[in-house]
Formats: sequence, C-alpha cells, structure tokens
Amino acid sequence: MKPALLLFDLDGTLSDPGEGITKSVQYALLKMGISELDLKKLEGFVGPPLQNSFAERYSFSEEEVERAVSYYRERFIEKGMFENKVYDGIPELLSGLKQEGYKLAVATSKPSVFAEEILRFFQIDRFFDFVAGSSLEGTGASKTEIILSVMNHFQEVHKEEMVMIGDRKHDIIGAVNTGIRSIGVTYGYGSKGELEEEGADVIVTSVQELRDLLVGETVRM
Repeated sequence: MKPALLLFDLDGTLSDPGEGITKSVQYALLKMGISELDLKKLEGFVGPPLQNSFAERYSFSEEEVERAVSYYRERFIEKGMFENKVYDGIPELLSGLKQEGYKLAVATSKPSVFAEEILRFFQIDRFFDFVAGSSLEGTGASKTEIILSVMNHFQEVHKEEMVMIGDRKHDIIGAVNTGIRSIGVTYGYGSKGELEEEGADVIVTSVQELRDLLVGETVRM
C-alpha cells in the first residue's frame, strides 16, 4: 500500500546537527565538572531524548540531569542550534513528496519549539503539515509518544498508510510500538545493524535512495 503520511525524524534524518549538539553537550559536561575533549564520543547524544542520555551515560541524578540540560541549552540556544546543516537533496526530496500528494510530519524527540525554529531557519518548514516534538521539560519525548501525537493529529489517516523515517533505533521502536511501517536511513547516526535489529521494514543508505523509494509511479514500500 502506498503511504499517505510520512513522519520524518529531524536530527540525523533531515539535517546533520552533530557539531551543535556535541559541542553543547561538551559545554554542559564541563559546567558539571566533566572534561570530554573528544566530540566523537558524544555523538550518541544525537537522536535520543537528551535527559535519557545524560542519565544513562553519566549516571546523573534527576537534579543533575536538569542542571546538565539547562547548561546544554545555554549554548544550544545561543549558537548550537544553527551549527547544523540540511543533508544534500532533502529540500528537493520534500518538494517532490509534496508534489506527489503526501502529507508530511516531523516526529522528533527534540522540543517542538527548537524543531520549529530549525525548520524555519533552513526554510523547509513550508513542506510540513505538522511538527510533533517534546516539551521543554522533557515530557512526551519518547518516539512512541511522538508518533502517537502525530496519529492523533491525522485521525483521518489509517496507520497502515503511515511510515516513520529515521536514523536511530528509537525511530524504529516507536514505529513498531504504534503499528506503523518504518524506513531506516544509514546516512545519519545509526548503523544498519541497529536498524535491522529493531525491525526496520526498509533500510536506505542515501537521500537519493530514499527519493527513489518514495517518489514516482512505483513506490516500493
């Protein structure tokens, strides 16, 4: 069945936010008394909910997580948000999908207010019918909750006609939990093995491959 509604993860799927996120995490950790010089070691923060990553990776208490997130946002709001770049071919892909008649949504664990600003900054907000993200307090950040929010907004679309597109296991887990299909992309921050393990229906390696899959008379989903 050709999908009617496509849900796109933001970080690692529409844009590469690695520099801004890792440098903002590095800044927050330094304020917490932890020096991490290797930004590559912080790339695991790209994608999952920020609060979860600080707690799991550094065993921070709830109060410490709140402080770390606050420090992170000091730098992220000032400049980290825009140390980011849209992947080559994404604007053309989104334009083609709209011409094909798809409904498009963003489904991100990033706070909605930041996601909307980033989409506006890159001038791709016009392609999306709805943006679903978390709250600034971190509630509603799991990809399952985010997808359910999109489903609630598009009640006229059957879940069989929805597809989640993302680069990390959380995107695929959310799709499985809500009973919709998924496309994993390996040009972001997740590995093919990670996506396969969680049961991605299709895996693509490039934006062009994603376009070939979804745009045109023959949709291979």
